[in-house]
Amino acid sequence: MSADLTPHSGLRASDADRDRVAQHLATALSEGRLDLAEYEQRLDTAMGAVTIGDLVPLTADLPAPQDPAGTPASDDGPVDLAETGAKAARGRRRGKGGKGMVEEWRSWGGGAVIMTGIWLVTSIASGEMQPYWPLIPLGIWAAVLVASLIFPEKD
Repeated sequence: MSADLTPHSGLRASDADRDRVAQHLATALSEGRLDLAEYEQRLDTAMGAVTIGDLVPLTADLPAPQDPAGTPASDDGPVDLAETGAKAARGRRRGKGGKGMVEEWRSWGGGAVIMTGIWLVTSIASGEMQPYWPLIPLGIWAAVLVASLIFPEKD
C-alpha cells in the first residue's frame, strides 16, 4: 500500500486493493520479514478488509516491495504477481489446495479421535461394545474430501 491511499482511508477497498496487500505480505513472508503465523493473521485481515483504512496498517511497517532490478515496484505491481497472491488468498479462504487440503484431513483426523473417544466411553459405560457409529460420519466426511481432491474448484 502506498502512502497516497492514506487520505482515502474511509473509501471502500476493492478486490485489487486487497490483492496488492496480499502480494505485499507474501513478499514480506518470502523475505523473512514476517513469520508464517503473522502472515496468515494479516492475510486473513486483508481478505476481510472493508475500507482502505483497514488495509494500510497491515503493510505500514514493511518496506515497499522491490522489483527484480532492486527498485521499488509500482503500486499496481506486476499483474501476474498480484493474481498469484489473490489465488493463494482465495485458496486459503476455501481451505483447498496443498496446505489447505492437509488442514482438512487433519481436521478429519481430529474428528475421528473425538468421535472414537465418545464411542469408546459410551461402550465402556454401557458395559458392552456398541456398534462403531463414527464410521458413518467419518466415511461421509472422507468421501467429500476425496471428491474435492478429484474435482477441485476452478478459480
